[in-house]
Amino acid sequence: MGKDDGFMTIHYGLAAATGSIMEGVEEQIRKGAVQEFLGTLPEKALNLGLRILLAALFFLIGVKVIKLIRKIVKKPMERAGAELGVIQFVDSFVKATLYVVLVMGLASSFGLDAASVVAVLGSAGVAIGLAVQGSLSNLAGGVLILALKPFRVGDYIKESYSNQEGTVTEIQIFYTKLLTPDNQTVILPNGNLANNSLVNITMQEVRRMDVTVGISYHADLKRAKAVLMGILEEDEAVLKDRDMLVFVSELGSSSVVLGVRCWFRQEDFWQGKWRVTEECKLRLDACGIEIAYDQLDVHIDGKLG
Repeated sequence: MGKDDGFMTIHYGLAAATGSIMEGVEEQIRKGAVQEFLGTLPEKALNLGLRILLAALFFLIGVKVIKLIRKIVKKPMERAGAELGVIQFVDSFVKATLYVVLVMGLASSFGLDAASVVAVLGSAGVAIGLAVQGSLSNLAGGVLILALKPFRVGDYIKESYSNQEGTVTEIQIFYTKLLTPDNQTVILPNGNLANNSLVNITMQEVRRMDVTVGISYHADLKRAKAVLMGILEEDEAVLKDRDMLVFVSELGSSSVVLGVRCWFRQEDFWQGKWRVTEECKLRLDACGIEIAYDQLDVHIDGKLG
């Protein structure tokens, strides 16, 4: 074996020995890191558990404080006689804002930097704006509803967007709640209510009632009109200072259609309408005036067959 061969053998031997030493050192480092992690794990778990427990405790305290602040905000408005819709809107706005502040405060206790969150939100403003544009539209719609007052809590409305109708029970920050006559709750976005037409049925103090009655062409027209007018004059809920009319509305294919028109106060409207309609049938029957119905007369020619 030559001199060069001996040198190469020594070189490879040193490299192998160095590699073994490095592997041993790395193994010791890994074992030490694992042992250190396992040694500190109970302490870290305890610290994390305490932080979670404190966060839950502060959250419960924050919820109580939010309720107290909401009461403090609502009481002066109630004493000042503010509208119920305004009180509900402000209350829902304060509630949402305080809960956001509470959650951000708790998140910062876990190392989340509020300034970093704001910076991220600012850089993603366009995407977030597109994502929440519906909510912002509803918020703006709620402000418009409170400012322009197309309806208030307690009004009966019918909106054109989804053809829903009912009594307004709440005006919140993003949504308005309606109670239908069959006791169902309908939740409508404020943006749709602000941007589409609606009918406020109960905004005025009085409401007109219209009933149509079809009588036979053979019936005494003047007597029928007198009978129907008598019903209006005798009903105590009919407003006597408003128009009371009985008129020929239409000459139909099988009846003379009479219109009965009068006015009620909003709270008397439905009961009055049902009562007058029923009384029209009973009085006309009692007077022998036939209420017409659709019929077909068939004439058979005797020459056929």
